[in-house]
Amino acid sequence: MNIKKRIPLTEGDYYLTPQGYKCFTEQYHLKRGYCCKSGCRHCPYGFNKNRD
Repeated sequence: MNIKKRIPLTEGDYYLTPQGYKCFTEQYHLKRGYCCKSGCRHCPYGFNKNRD
């Protein structure tokens, strides 16, 4: 069973978009430690939803 652990958010892990959504930064993705393959705006793992 693959249980994902919640990672507490710290300053710099996200910012609010003009629409009010949280957008996770590269800092957060690196702290999380894996690519979710959702095409995140700041993905440090090189995943491109349109290419991969």
